[in-house]
Amino acid sequence: MYVTNSNASGFSVKAWQGDAKTMIAFNFSAVADVNELAGFSIFVEPVGQQGYYLWNNLVLPHGAHAVVSGEATNSSANAPFQKFRWLHVPGNIHQGENVFYGKYTYTVTPRYFDANALLTPINTTLSVSVDIQVGPFATDLVELGFTRGFTQSQAFTHHFGNKALFQPAGRSLIFDTGDIAATNSTGQTFTFLQEYVWAGFTARQKIFDLLDEILTDNTLTIDVFAYDLNEPDLCAILLKLASEGRIRVILDNAALHTKANSPEDAFEQQFKAAAKLPAAILRGKFGRFAHDKEFVIYKNAQPLKVLTGSTNFSVTGMYVNSNHVILFKDPGVAAIYAAVFQEAWISNVSESFNKSQYAEAPYDFEKPESPEMSITFSPHPADVALDILNKITNRVKASTSSVLFAVMDISSGGGPVFPALQQIHADQNVFSYGISDAPGAGIYLYKPGNKSGVLVGGKPGKTVLPPPFDIEKPIFMGHQVHNKFIICDFNTDQAVVYCGSSNLALGGEGANGDNLIQINDTDTATVFALEAVALVDHFDFRNANEAPKQTSAPSATRGEDSTPPLAAPDNNILYLYNNDSWAKRYFDANDLHCEDRILFGM
Repeated sequence: MYVTNSNASGFSVKAWQGDAKTMIAFNFSAVADVNELAGFSIFVEPVGQQGYYLWNNLVLPHGAHAVVSGEATNSSANAPFQKFRWLHVPGNIHQGENVFYGKYTYTVTPRYFDANALLTPINTTLSVSVDIQVGPFATDLVELGFTRGFTQSQAFTHHFGNKALFQPAGRSLIFDTGDIAATNSTGQTFTFLQEYVWAGFTARQKIFDLLDEILTDNTLTIDVFAYDLNEPDLCAILLKLASEGRIRVILDNAALHTKANSPEDAFEQQFKAAAKLPAAILRGKFGRFAHDKEFVIYKNAQPLKVLTGSTNFSVTGMYVNSNHVILFKDPGVAAIYAAVFQEAWISNVSESFNKSQYAEAPYDFEKPESPEMSITFSPHPADVALDILNKITNRVKASTSSVLFAVMDISSGGGPVFPALQQIHADQNVFSYGISDAPGAGIYLYKPGNKSGVLVGGKPGKTVLPPPFDIEKPIFMGHQVHNKFIICDFNTDQAVVYCGSSNLALGGEGANGDNLIQINDTDTATVFALEAVALVDHFDFRNANEAPKQTSAPSATRGEDSTPPLAAPDNNILYLYNNDSWAKRYFDANDLHCEDRILFGM
């Protein structure tokens, strides 16, 4: 959902509601209003809390600018944002660890340069305010959660330093997460648990809230589908439930999970030692992987709710990767997942699952208080797998407004979806924004002066940003982009999201245990869209500041020109623009920035 407001001169602000975050987008009705535009100052007022200006990592070149007394140099009061939208995630800088959720008022003021390229004072007559609820996304029957990820970011570096550990050297399966893991540049120390809470964000909160609920109610039991399994506090809870006879676990046993000293083997051994009947564990891999990530919850042996998504129950999955979870608080949905788990159990987690009724037709759900949904369970027969992926491909190609996505690897796996995601960027009529750890032949970036979309790589490696940015901790321990979701036409009544544990590839749909979820709902699509935009923006900037990549792809380019030039007098420091050239492209009909402004701001 979104809320919007405007003033008499035609300046408007639209606030899009995400999962514990808000995108604020701006627009002018007259192109002349961007003449000498310096950017936007954003003042935030959580209801009943002290208000504050959002901060900008970049500042204006030195000069006698009109400054707001008492505000930092990089406050947007003095360093306005030079974009027509900004994503706000309440947190560390202004609220510390005690993030407030509730009504927020965002007041946005356009800022201008004078004839000498100096910032003029704030003119509050130009300001526009919008009110919106900020908090974790939840409806009566569906909740969403996302990991924060972004270990390679200024936020992580400023908070924890760039030498933070994510687990102790030589660790055992279960260790004390209260031990010190990091020391930042100010000498402040942090525990593993503090890192985990920050990086795991709302996904971790959903997972542990559910586990704590089970621990405190002995009428509840749980079935667990797991692929990677090594998060220490989570494993400790599962082992406690085993000792109480209230859990069954299907755990992948592909080669990567049975190699010497694997945490999955260690978990199996400890589970069997602790288990009290009827607790039980079963190892298997279907045709290739038992790739589901699920909790099915029962109350007095009746299915109650289910948590699933792309998030592995591991340190990497919850704290390094970008991932999502979905909690269905619907006994009807939970009953289908329970039946699928039971079928996998009695078939010994083998390929024979694809001959069961659960591997065939989609399961459709529609209630007045929940979004329209369809869920499929793999491994499928080959023709069914191809049909499912063809339907997604056709929906991508039929999109009229936008296609946004975050998919782990679109260069392998086979099937029609990945080529469609790569090719959508050539469509000048659809706004496309996507990210993948492996986008194919080279990393595709937006080319200035062109309306083709953005497809970036989510693992740029050791990018070193110029000052004033600090050296960041490089991505480690696997993928940054582990998500598997596609959003089509998020801002229309035809909005749809494809998500879940499926890699959206033919190989996985035919050989992995997975669930693929289609949700037809505008609010849900908006939440996923904001996650995609955050990832693309983050890595687009880093890729643009990395050395040019060797590639054979003729359409590959070094990056968009949203990165301001290195400016005098400190010619090694990155500054904001001191002119309106950054703003003009947002009104150039042949430029993707214009499409961006129209999509999010109008």
